[in-house]
Amino acid sequence: MSRKKLMLPVLVILVACLVAFVVLATAPEVKRGTPEALLPAVRVMEAVPRDIQLQIRSQGTVMPRTESTLVPEVSGPVIWVSPALASGGFFEADEPLIRIDARDYQTAVARARAEVARAEGESEHASSELKRQEGLARKNATSSSHLSGANRAARVASANLEAAWAALYQAERNLERCVLRAPFKGRVRDENVDIGQFISRGMPVATLYATDFAEIRLPLADEELAFLDLDRLEANPESGPGVTLRARFAGETQSWQGQIVRTEGEIDSRSRMIHAVARVEDPYGRNADGAPAGADSPLAVGLFVQADIAGYVAEQVLVLPRSAMRDGGKIVVIDDEDKLHLRDVEVIRVDQEDVILRTPLHAGERIGTSSMQWVVDGMKVIPVEETAGARS
Repeated sequence: MSRKKLMLPVLVILVACLVAFVVLATAPEVKRGTPEALLPAVRVMEAVPRDIQLQIRSQGTVMPRTESTLVPEVSGPVIWVSPALASGGFFEADEPLIRIDARDYQTAVARARAEVARAEGESEHASSELKRQEGLARKNATSSSHLSGANRAARVASANLEAAWAALYQAERNLERCVLRAPFKGRVRDENVDIGQFISRGMPVATLYATDFAEIRLPLADEELAFLDLDRLEANPESGPGVTLRARFAGETQSWQGQIVRTEGEIDSRSRMIHAVARVEDPYGRNADGAPAGADSPLAVGLFVQADIAGYVAEQVLVLPRSAMRDGGKIVVIDDEDKLHLRDVEVIRVDQEDVILRTPLHAGERIGTSSMQWVVDGMKVIPVEETAGARS
């Protein structure tokens, strides 16, 4: 019994040693070697130099070119108001808008004509008397005092005749002023007159603005002016750059074409920007006879619009995403061996998403557009082709 108790632990130890030997003998062999380097993947695009027209973006509010207040030059009760003289109404140049009771002014014209006739009679009589006195003086048949009196009477009669003609002209002008007109084709902003109302000379009765042109003040930063040919604009306002205006109107995005006609003479003291003025012809789309021109949407006064101003044409430039730029004004170029190289570029313009630059390229070179934490000239990368897309 004691021998069995002694043999059991020895047997357990032998079995354990056998199992350990088998495990070690069948264990897989660990291979030693140098791990392969992991190359960074870089998005690349083939950028082909091309000519593009630069666009300067701005925004502004549509304003009338001409705005004035309709004011009567004579006083009297209103007997007629044009249907066009209502807020939003359109009118033609020299179209009657208001008629004032003209009976008193017609009477004044008749009185002035009668005064002219009386002055003409007196002038003819005084002139005849002067000729008679001059004839008598040549025969020494009259005194010098009579001749002097006749001469004075003729001059007074002539002056009275001129005054009578002036009074008649003034009376006729006042009669014409009983009809209020605007010297331009336009639209009514607001009016405050009605039939039967007595209006006085100098009393504002309506606010009007012209519709032949609309203007938009577009603020531009100083660096944006470098992309516009302002010298040509100053020499000939008709040769200013074109402008495309866009806005939401009637639930849709509408566009209008205009032109820069001038720049304002001073810099805004608050924004430190200069304003260019764009002009749009016939903003309400009305033809020469005053009827609507068709389906064109009106460029209404007060509308807020976005503007794209056509700048000069940049030749042989690249348009890349901003992520392609490295610190210090460089880009990453990938050669045909998939090696990375840094290259200095001439940055022409930086937009919100794109950068426009100029740099020489060789056949087979691609441009890296990935944002990389570190870049070593000559390092090998894995290029991943990217569709450049249409950029402007």
